[in-house]
Amino acid sequence: MTEIPSFDVVVVGGGPAGATAADVLARRGRSVLLLDRAGRIKPCGGAIPPRLIRDFAIAPHLLCARITAARILAPSGRAVAMPTGRGYVGMVDRGVFDAWLRERAADAGALRQSGEFLRITREAAGETHVYFRPRLSEGGAGATVAVRARVVIGADGARSRVAQQNIPGAAENPAVFAYHEIVRAPRGDWVDYDGARCDVHYDGEISPDFYGWVFPHGETVSIGTGSAQKGFPLRHALGMLRSRVGLAGMETLRGEGAPIPLRPLKRWDNGRDVVLAGDAAGVVAPASGEGIYYAMVSGALAAEAADECCERRDGRVLAQARRRFMRAHGAVFFILGVMQNYWYRNDRRRERFVRLCGDDDIRQLTWDAYMEKRLVYAKPFAHARIFCKNLVHLAGLAGA
Repeated sequence: MTEIPSFDVVVVGGGPAGATAADVLARRGRSVLLLDRAGRIKPCGGAIPPRLIRDFAIAPHLLCARITAARILAPSGRAVAMPTGRGYVGMVDRGVFDAWLRERAADAGALRQSGEFLRITREAAGETHVYFRPRLSEGGAGATVAVRARVVIGADGARSRVAQQNIPGAAENPAVFAYHEIVRAPRGDWVDYDGARCDVHYDGEISPDFYGWVFPHGETVSIGTGSAQKGFPLRHALGMLRSRVGLAGMETLRGEGAPIPLRPLKRWDNGRDVVLAGDAAGVVAPASGEGIYYAMVSGALAAEAADECCERRDGRVLAQARRRFMRAHGAVFFILGVMQNYWYRNDRRRERFVRLCGDDDIRQLTWDAYMEKRLVYAKPFAHARIFCKNLVHLAGLAGA
């Protein structure tokens, strides 16, 4: 009988969450198999804040643009400028960025395998077996392969097979479906395009419950939209957005679509041998749709929990990944969820929301919180002013 290869941890999914988990575990001396479906790139604006660049030692050459301002656009066409004031937001191309993260994990000692995850079984001897179908170098798929694992980290996206097979309720987690296209960036003196500015469009024609974006990537641009409304014509809406911003005639290099979860799952682990991270765990920020930073944080926390599980041989410690994440970021997710549920409901509210974004206090605290990924409590008087302004807008007392 052929001996089944054994690993401390099998990580399913090689995006930012999975690649980070594999890297952390390999550097801790664990044997790691990183299983990834080759060729898949998630639709993503590609923004990464300074804290991510610092905490995860991101190489400067991966930044294809440095953003120093955002422009928020209302359904009426009103535009509000939101300069960062200091510092910048890095922009990455997910195809390049994710590949670099996987290579870094491999350099740390993780074994990379391209293939499709199939299932997990628990054998009579108490062993956990992970089955997958490897992708052959010449194309196509090989015969099913099994490996042993002490812990499995599911980082295989919003429709995670690992989660659906092992975590109750995972299949019901709501999601926005996003679609974007990578197009050639305008050259020369272009009237309405700035390679150091992100544009965010709040307009029911572009998205009835989310937003559209135009994010510079240096030589290219990510332009996209998303909606949780079934049947909403995303490609048509994106075509409208491209025409509106003057990018309809620019060359399209590729297009990608995928679901983006709307909230963290109530449970990330099965108490035995599986823990989730990234989109599989639902860690995409409401309202903004930001996911790269939270994916990498959750990947690192899942890795720490898996390492401790291997050390203590106690699957109950896997629950620490979610507890630690929500302790650090749960309040931000709650506030952003309330914002999205209220302000994104119709165009009248979107108009008021864009007007609110023009407030200096809100702009300053928004960027402070985004850059460092925490609620900013150091300016109590500014918070008091923002609270009063929000009450006025929520009550509809501010004119459009």
